[in-house]
Amino acid sequence: MPLWPVYTGAPAPHDGITRLPPPPPWRAFDGGPVLDPPDADGDPAAASPDRAHRAATYQATEDTVQLVNAALYLRRPLLVTGPPGTGKSSLAYAVARELRLGPVLRWNITSRSTLGDGLYTYDPLSRLYAARHTTRPPGAAADAPAPAPAATGVEDHLRLGPLGTALLPYARPRALLIDEIDKSDLDLPNDLLHVLEEGQYEIPELVRASRDTPGGHAEVLVDGADRRVPVERGRVRCHAFPFVVLTSNGEREFPPAFLRRCVSLRLRQPDDDHLAEIVRAHLGEPDGYARQLIHRFLSRVGSGELATDQLLNAIYLARSSGLGADSLDELAEQLMPYLGRSAQPDAF
Repeated sequence: MPLWPVYTGAPAPHDGITRLPPPPPWRAFDGGPVLDPPDADGDPAAASPDRAHRAATYQATEDTVQLVNAALYLRRPLLVTGPPGTGKSSLAYAVARELRLGPVLRWNITSRSTLGDGLYTYDPLSRLYAARHTTRPPGAAADAPAPAPAATGVEDHLRLGPLGTALLPYARPRALLIDEIDKSDLDLPNDLLHVLEEGQYEIPELVRASRDTPGGHAEVLVDGADRRVPVERGRVRCHAFPFVVLTSNGEREFPPAFLRRCVSLRLRQPDDDHLAEIVRAHLGEPDGYARQLIHRFLSRVGSGELATDQLLNAIYLARSSGLGADSLDELAEQLMPYLGRSAQPDAF
């Protein structure tokens, strides 16, 4: 059986990830102890019905399949660029579903996001509060009950973020969605370079605490679940490099050093047949009026920016509202306003 492709865009989940060949020598990782991958339903938010629907109905193009496999083989992040509403984030869920990579770890980027937010969070104030409740209050009677023990270790007040969890030494790659990276501070793409290149990071608080802990062992919470995993001497190194999807609306340029470490996918405007496939996957076979809306949608794309979900909303209401033809036409126009003034004929 040929190794390529591992990801096929097929609707049925499979274990094709086990056929992935060894990484290039410069992308090999040896983190441990190796962890079992979590169950697909381990994170209720990641397994929500809307995300499950988007994953199951995603219609991948040939270019998408090829470049997803390139990213998987090369153990490189996939940078997906396109206007809003084109399925950039849905791609991560579709790949995770097909290849059984477990719940998708999601990091939503804002202008205030930092690398530390993605790696882990630590609350020293909660630790101080816990420590105060483990000591006997001043003036307490000698025979007074001792305070109940509290969690005062560093690891008890620390939780890994989505990026930090993705880089744990799992036996299979985890799927990580870094959504809207173009909204970040100018420094974040460069800050990501080292971590994604090396596949590892340190937690300074645990490194310091390990000096006073036999074996330097700590159990920390992961992102999206109340599960603890071992971290040795405050250092985390991946075993299987995660499948990382970074999405961008194309609103800014990225440094060349960042781009050369990514596999870049630009989502392009779907043609009539591809739009019909998308409608079919979400709403069933398109009827005559749905095909009219598809044609109208395509004819308007050249004059401004539109999103596929606008078309889906119009077709859904046309089928379920019971309105007459004139009212449906007026409603369709209202549901499909231009999202941008300038046309982007080759990007979708």
